[in-house]
Amino acid sequence: METVEITEDDVIETLDIFTKVPSFLLRRWVSSNKNLVKMFQGQIEDQKDKISQRDMLRLNKVLEMPVDELQEVLNRAYHQTNKKQLKILSEPQAKSFITLNMNELKRIFTNNSK
Repeated sequence: METVEITEDDVIETLDIFTKVPSFLLRRWVSSNKNLVKMFQGQIEDQKDKISQRDMLRLNKVLEMPVDELQEVLNRAYHQTNKKQLKILSEPQAKSFITLNMNELKRIFTNNSK
């Protein structure tokens, strides 16, 4: 199995995922600990079979990472790009939001595998 590392370059490469959401809205969702994965579960499940093997390896690596480590990567990416969304996600108060949504993704990609 291929070894996968997740770095700030990976975050920057997929930056459009983070910047599609306006920063004020993301901040609101983070502060209310919104379960976005559950909100978009149908769309995620519709697309999951279309994910490339490389991207699936990367997703699995992210889902296995401790949230603190992921937030460090997001913070380094923020310092390179200055994107507010990355700053919001790298802040300590986003930890429970990230944990909640990562757990939902794990549930979708492990329990509902097609």
